[in-house]
Amino acid sequence: MTVDVQATRDVVDIITGGWRAQALYTAVRLGLPDHIEDGCGTAAELAKATGANEQGIHRLMRLLVAMGIFEGSESTGYRGTRVSAALREGPQSLSDMCLLYGEEFYSAWGHAHHAVSTQSSGFEVAYGRPFYEYLGQDAATARRFQLTMNAASMFFHQVPEVFDFRGKKVVDVGGGGGHLLATILGATPDATGTLFDREHMMPEAREHLSATVGLDRVELVGGDMFQGVPPGGDVYVLCRVLAGHDDEAVVGVFEHCRRAMADSSSRLLILDRFVQDENSTVLPALWDLHLLVTTGGEHRTIDRITRLLDRAGLEIAGTAELPMETTALLAASRTP
Repeated sequence: MTVDVQATRDVVDIITGGWRAQALYTAVRLGLPDHIEDGCGTAAELAKATGANEQGIHRLMRLLVAMGIFEGSESTGYRGTRVSAALREGPQSLSDMCLLYGEEFYSAWGHAHHAVSTQSSGFEVAYGRPFYEYLGQDAATARRFQLTMNAASMFFHQVPEVFDFRGKKVVDVGGGGGHLLATILGATPDATGTLFDREHMMPEAREHLSATVGLDRVELVGGDMFQGVPPGGDVYVLCRVLAGHDDEAVVGVFEHCRRAMADSSSRLLILDRFVQDENSTVLPALWDLHLLVTTGGEHRTIDRITRLLDRAGLEIAGTAELPMETTALLAASRTP
């Protein structure tokens, strides 16, 4: 029997992906991107800076250089790369994402077989409670999750390019820490906004919006989108807030938005990843399975979202593609 060497290599590359992820997580946990940027160029210097074992650091760095996270060597000195720069501490750092994915989410994925077999959360098996309940009881992880969401907002700057927000009252439903709303208002000086989310998000949102666009242009409203949304908006935005909820709940949110719209020219803007069953790319399919493992949720196809919008009296009026395989769906009240 002839051995298919390439197939074997492909399998090995896939099954060792978790090892690579944990190596990167370890680098971030030790603060290696920042230490190397500060001039620690050898395993001995990095071990002294981190308190880790020198030989362990040497072996870790050998892999991280091979992965392209860093460059150089023990003899020439280690140096940062564009990838390691994205992991250094700072407002747009991906470090909290690496920590969250390397700890809580890595543990949840250890129960992927359970999640797929039962169509329920692997996180709940690992931690004994649902993901969002866990966040409500663990402030440090909740903050890390919010920072992860903020860091994954690399498509926000293009949102003002797919919809004309000029002169509009923008209602960001489930707006979190206010980063998307601040981006929209920052790009559209004559627009105003309402950030709507649960009460526990208000302090962070107030701090961020105050520091970016000013509270004179923003109203902060606490509440539950499944009970209703603030009325009178020209455009309602739902950004990455639907995946963890069932179809009935999502239809309810759509209905609340339609009823709250200022007039027939108002729109609903949905920003999310959507899966497709034919010719799927990896990232949306991977994120969909990740939702199952962590929250029991799912990403939907555009056809399915279209049907849910129709049930709520809405129809798609336009679409646009955004970075990181994110899609913008613009919906309007259905024409009688």
